[in-house]
Amino acid sequence: MISTEQKTTHILDAALPVFVRFGFRKATMADIARAAGISRASLYLSFNSKEDLFRAGSARAHRQTMAEVEVALKGQGSVFDRIEATIATFQRGLIAPFGGSADARELFEVNMALAADITLETRERLLDLLSLALREAADKGEIDLGAVEAQPAGLAGIILAAMSGIKEMQGEEPGLGDDTRLFMRLLRAAVTPPG
Repeated sequence: MISTEQKTTHILDAALPVFVRFGFRKATMADIARAAGISRASLYLSFNSKEDLFRAGSARAHRQTMAEVEVALKGQGSVFDRIEATIATFQRGLIAPFGGSADARELFEVNMALAADITLETRERLLDLLSLALREAADKGEIDLGAVEAQPAGLAGIILAAMSGIKEMQGEEPGLGDDTRLFMRLLRAAVTPPG
């Protein structure tokens, strides 16, 4: 007999491809139950509605991605290497899963309607982690924020704004696209101390 947690994980794993294939509006609880290999009644014992299921999936994806982000930021290399790894991890965990869907925009909009608190809390945590990494790099002399007259939190906010803008401009491309790499090269050139 599987545990409640295992059953929930199985359902959430089965639901994601259903949402990617059909979009949120067209996906049904029957589709999700079929994909999970369980009855609709069993599905409703775990989730009261499609909205509850979607929100639970969003919460899990955000939680897992942020755990991976923290590992990426503590990794090896320069602060820029670690920030690039962090951005790639964040995009891979939260953008790429829906990126292949014809209904990607709808899925992102539904996420903001059903799980805005989760999404905004995650972005705030990412902002805090980037700010801390930049502050530590500045304290070690690895970067010079005075060169751009910026504070760590301000620069972290610009990084997130640039990533959002690039995503909107290019679509839901997983990993680091050419525009993201260009932005990171510009940032590196702007704040790396001479010599």
